[in-house]
Amino acid sequence: MHVDNTQQGIPSWVELMTSDEDAAVRFYGDLFNWVDNAQDVPGENGGTYHLATLGGDNIAGIGTERQPGVPPHWSIYFAVDDAVAVAAKVPAAGGQVIVPPTDVMNLGRMAIVADPTGAPIGLWEAKLHKGFGRRDEPGSVSWCELLTDDAAQATAFFTNILGVPAEEMAMQGYSYTLLGPTVGRGAGIMSKTPEMGSMPTMWGVYFEVADTDATVAKARDLGATVLNEPQDMMAGRWAMLADPQGAVFGIIKSAPMP
Repeated sequence: MHVDNTQQGIPSWVELMTSDEDAAVRFYGDLFNWVDNAQDVPGENGGTYHLATLGGDNIAGIGTERQPGVPPHWSIYFAVDDAVAVAAKVPAAGGQVIVPPTDVMNLGRMAIVADPTGAPIGLWEAKLHKGFGRRDEPGSVSWCELLTDDAAQATAFFTNILGVPAEEMAMQGYSYTLLGPTVGRGAGIMSKTPEMGSMPTMWGVYFEVADTDATVAKARDLGATVLNEPQDMMAGRWAMLADPQGAVFGIIKSAPMP
């Protein structure tokens, strides 16, 4: 569905920073039918930024990770009304400002912060770039989720800086927190379970698909690694993958809404 992603406290953009942007563009294009809209980035170290699109709508960004030692990864950005004001709340709430509010040409203003459990997250104050233009359709964002060592601490942090409600719910033997101003368009927070071992505290993105098993088979043929085979849960049938460069992402065929 087409969406307006400027409301504070909802995920508005996802971005892949990778070691081989051309290979990533081909992989995700083949997997999700994304069409590449490559943009020249001005400046001495500009390079190219790829807008992945579906039906003319922006879905995600793909670029080259320039920080040494940082592995390929997907990043999540939350919409905010005022990036400076929200970032100013972060230290007192127990978090850290990693990248202070910075203007990105006339597209918007961004900041990168980390919650008290250490997971980085982006803030996006939209100007010309409003974020992804559709979600919950095959090939577009379905859900964003924080996996953390302390869900209660992370929840308190985000409700504080974003000013949005949170609701705890039971999910097949474990607790899960829904975060955001709008049911179904916010994000989730869950504590790591013992069987997850040393998995890092991190935000993850799930993309909607028409058939989870078929998409896993296709991803494997394209060079992806299957981290979690397809399985059913209350929200739908999901799987976890790593693309050929190693960036982790999820897919889900969402269950019908009750």
